[in-house]
Order: sequence, then C-alpha cells, then structure tokens
Amino acid sequence: MKTKSVQRSSPPTDSHGPAAVVAVKRLFAAETGNYFLLLGTTLFLVVFGLIMVLSSSAVESFKASGDFFNGFVRQVVFATVGVPLMLIAARMRASFWKRWSGIFLLVALGLQFLTVATPLGSERGGNRNWITIGTFSGQPSEFVKLSLVIWLGYILFKKRDVMDNWRELVVPLVPIGGAAVGLVLLGGDLGTSIILTAIVMGAIFFAGVKLRFLAVPIVLIGIAGAIAASARSSRQDRIQAFLSGCKSADDHLGSCWQTVHGWWALASGGLFGSGLGNSKAKWSWLPEADNDFIFAIIGDELGLLGAILVLALFVVLAIAFVRIIRASTDPFARVTVSAVMVWIVGQAFVNIAVVLGILPVLGVPLPLISAGGSALVTSLIGIGIVLSFARRAPDVTTATGSRLK
Repeated sequence: MKTKSVQRSSPPTDSHGPAAVVAVKRLFAAETGNYFLLLGTTLFLVVFGLIMVLSSSAVESFKASGDFFNGFVRQVVFATVGVPLMLIAARMRASFWKRWSGIFLLVALGLQFLTVATPLGSERGGNRNWITIGTFSGQPSEFVKLSLVIWLGYILFKKRDVMDNWRELVVPLVPIGGAAVGLVLLGGDLGTSIILTAIVMGAIFFAGVKLRFLAVPIVLIGIAGAIAASARSSRQDRIQAFLSGCKSADDHLGSCWQTVHGWWALASGGLFGSGLGNSKAKWSWLPEADNDFIFAIIGDELGLLGAILVLALFVVLAIAFVRIIRASTDPFARVTVSAVMVWIVGQAFVNIAVVLGILPVLGVPLPLISAGGSALVTSLIGIGIVLSFARRAPDVTTATGSRLK
C-alpha cells in the first residue's frame, strides 16, 4: 500500500524584511541619482540647521522661558512634521499638483488676507505677517510661496504654446502674482515680497518667455520697489544705513546695529571658529541670531570653513535643481522646479548677502537652517514637490506617457 507523503509548505517569508522596512524602502525608492542628491543635501541642511538653532537660540530661549532648549525643541517638532510631509509630497504624481494648484493658492491668499485685514493677524518685528487661528500660529506668506510655485508651473504649462503672445500671459499672471505680492507687502514684509517677485519672474524666465517681454515688468517692479522701500521710515533708515556703509564710529548704535554686530560675529570666528556654542554675539548682542542672522553665528562658531560649507551646500542644492530641470521632459515639472530653485537658493543667497552687508537688512530667513516653523515646513514640502519629479528617469516617464500628466 502506497502512502503519499505530505509536504507542508512553510509560511511565506518576505525576502525584504519586515513590512515596516519594506514600507520605508518604498518611501525612498527612486530611479535617479538626482533624487538622492537633492534628498541627501536637504536632510544634511536640516540636521545642520537644528544644531545651529540649538546653539544660537539657547540664551534667548532661557531669557524668555527659563529653558535653554525651548527654541530647539520647537524647531525639532517642525522638522519632525516637515520631513515626513516632504517624503509624502515626493510620492505624489504631477496630476495631483496640477489638480490642486489653484485651490492651494486661493487658500494661501485667503489666509494672507485674514492676516492683514482682520484681528486674526498679529504684528512681530514691525511686520503684520503672523496669523493665529485657535492653537495654530504661522506665517501665511510662507504658504503663499509654496502655492505660488505650483500655480505658476501649472499656468505656464497651459500657456506653453502662446509664449509669444504677451496678452495671454498678462491676464493670469499680473492679477494673481500682484495679489500675492501686494497682500504680503500690505503686512509690511518687504523681504518676502521681493522673494515672491523673484519667484514669479524666475518662473516666467525659465518657462521660455522672450526677454523683451520682461523689460517693461522689470522697470515697473523697480519703480514699485523704490516706492515700497520709502513707504516706511524704518525701511528708509535701513537703506540709508546700507548706502552709508555703516562706517562711522557711532553707526553700530543706530540702524547699523544688527549689520555691524553681524560683521563682528563673522570676524570673531576667524578660520576655524570660536567653537560650537561659544559665540558671544548671541548673548543679546545680535538681534535675530537664530533666524535672519544665523549665518553670522555660523561664521562665529564654525569660522570661515563653516561658512564656506554652508555656501557649498546651497551650491550643491542648486546643481541638483538644475540637473532635475535638464533631465525633465515635462514643461510643468521644469517650470515648477525652476520656481522652487529661485525660492530656496535665491532666498539663501539674499540672506547671506544681507549678513555680509552686500544688501540692506530685508528680514528673510536662511532656508532649512534658520529657526521658524512655517518657513521650514513649507521649504521641505517645496523640495518634496521637486523630488516627486525626480523620482523616475526621463525615459520611463515619456514611455508611459501618463506619469506626468
């Protein structure tokens, strides 16, 4: 009598490890080196920023709350929120950003309107650019930047066949772009208004609009900027201080206080720096040491080498953006990535130029490094949008014909 042998199959095993590990691998899965170059540089800047926020904010945090780590913990919380949002944004298809670009911009402009026109807005540092709704407090102008880059990419993608007709471009760009810049300017934030204007002009340029069409807008923007700069006495004082060069012996007591103490902090660092945590400028000598002038603290504590490292990282970030633009075959992706590049890299070099005294004090943070939750989260989401275009190689996207639709 023959008997059949029964073989019990062992339960299937996942060759890639536990489900959680597989999920993480899928989250970071990509087919291009540009993706990892941008992601790695961004994460390094965020970690570096957290270290510098801890160092630069400890004294003021203790004065305000009795806790040296209060500002640092708050920044860690925002980074903990922003990095996952960046990775989620990196998983989205282009169709998602196209579908929701208009809604995102309307919501952002609505919040900015509430900030400047209702009691929900509050003034800090002379600018009315904060809104408080329940327990939420943030800067809608940062969300305006984020939504504007997506909307510009979508509109210029739709107008790609009529770039030679300036009338087709004026109708959507001037009213919406003007509303975004104007609402922020009404809150007194000239620095952010300049960044928004640069985003609009940069997106138009990279979309392929002929340079002769940009001549008149540039002249008008220059006139409007001069009027806005002279609209407030505080702005006039900062610009006059910049034009004078802050060279007299008493300049550091007036409008040049922040600029001169920023210079002194940079000069104190020398080549190798005074050491992490050893800056004297952050002891209430340098205003906004953890925010707008954090680059001065970097130069003080990490020296010229630390300052050069930061510059090099933003150059690498710019290279990653350019490589993604060149590799993309979709006009929407190229314009959107270009706008994000102008926003992140352009704002970084404006901030550094202010600290060095090349530009007057404008009050813009150093992206990914300065303290500030709204700026950090929106910058990370903006980079996440770029990562969503960099996930797949061009031949894959064009072969399917549906990846970027």
